[in-house]
Amino acid sequence: MKGLAIKLCLVGTLAALLAACSSKPTDRGQQYIDGKLEQPFALVNQPNAKGTPVNAKDFSDQLLEIQYASPAMYNRQQATYNAIKGWLMSGGDTRQLRRYGLDAFQMEGVDHYGNVQFTGYYTPVLQARYTRQGAFQYPIYRMPPKYGRRLPSRAQIYNGALSDKYVIAYSNSLMDNFIMDVQGSGYVDYGDGRPLTFFGYGGKNGHAYRSIGKVLIDRGEVKREDMSMQAIRDWGDSHSPAEVRELLEQNASFVFFKPEPFTPVRGASAVPLVAKASVAADRALIPPGSALLAEVPLLNDKGKFDGKYEMRVMVSLDVGGAIKGQHFDIYQGIGQQAAHLAGWYNHYGRVWVLRAAPGTGLFTQTAAAGN
Repeated sequence: MKGLAIKLCLVGTLAALLAACSSKPTDRGQQYIDGKLEQPFALVNQPNAKGTPVNAKDFSDQLLEIQYASPAMYNRQQATYNAIKGWLMSGGDTRQLRRYGLDAFQMEGVDHYGNVQFTGYYTPVLQARYTRQGAFQYPIYRMPPKYGRRLPSRAQIYNGALSDKYVIAYSNSLMDNFIMDVQGSGYVDYGDGRPLTFFGYGGKNGHAYRSIGKVLIDRGEVKREDMSMQAIRDWGDSHSPAEVRELLEQNASFVFFKPEPFTPVRGASAVPLVAKASVAADRALIPPGSALLAEVPLLNDKGKFDGKYEMRVMVSLDVGGAIKGQHFDIYQGIGQQAAHLAGWYNHYGRVWVLRAAPGTGLFTQTAAAGN
């Protein structure tokens, strides 16, 4: 009887746990299979994840970009990078990480149950002209001098607070300008047959960032569960220019750009970015150059989670004003297809920070000898 009572108790406890988990949302890829995590990073023997990384080639390309553009960063992380390359060459089995000299630290996520937030960003391509003409009425600015004063807010800039001498282009869409502002950089096609001009990040006006997505949610314009960059764009397409401007002015923060000859897209670490192999992260939590193993939710053509995930290895090479804590912004690439992918993402997956374990050289040599 005692054994049966214990068994019934265990069954009841398990049922309660399952009931508690089932009451939590899972529509955006949330998982609750690892239980509650008590610290921001938890060392695990091996990730509780299925599958192998799908982007070994892209990750290798990203490491080459780091090695060329930032030798100091590469040297700091070389032991970890070498261990990951050896692990991937062997097949990338998550059960074999320690054999290749790697420790995996699981992130606790935004809810302490391992659910790390994923959003997406991309590099837009804007149509623009050198002078104001026709549909091209919306100025893009370079950074003006501060001279010890605070620069004007977005609303003040829209009202003409800056001199035209700081204008570097006129686009045909205020929303496109704003999206390039949020993405931090973009390419501009002046329509004269010349190569695209890269507009790199040139600075900010110093005002606080406010999410216009949250504004739309608070106003009841978009449901919280439907919010994404694509939802914001769709809202803009169905409202007047005056209404779009009023919404954008709710975010007083404003980004300036500096034109450069056609050049690869670079993150805040000055390293060219490889799509889906690099992320923007909170530097206070994830140092630049950190390697990540991520279980990323897959979305269907309508931006909905279909119940499947894929494993990716990525590197933290960028930052973002809205990227704080247990949140990563995955770089999706350039142009419309990348915009489509980035626009949908506001989902959750699991992340493990990979670091070279003590004695990494011995581990990798032993593993290589065993193959």
